[in-house]
Amino acid sequence: MVKINLSTILGKYRMSQAELARKTGIRPSTICDIYNEMCDRINLEHLDRICEVLECDISDILEYKPNKIKKTGKYLIVDRKKHNKNTKHLADE
Repeated sequence: MVKINLSTILGKYRMSQAELARKTGIRPSTICDIYNEMCDRINLEHLDRICEVLECDISDILEYKPNKIKKTGKYLIVDRKKHNKNTKHLADE
């Protein structure tokens, strides 16, 4: 899993989400989503701006932690709803 450490870094600098939003030009709601780890994707331009303001490296913000339960290889889970829908569509042809 990928962990986002923005809350820890902002605490270290005693900087609020609102202040980071003002300094980076990133919408406060986007900063909030990143801060609370509620996002599926992070814009590279946003990462660049955050690193510039906080004078840190991307690896300070993003951290990879191995999953306790594997998601790839023989453990790969296919979206069953999508798989069943495609299979039914092919059967109809």
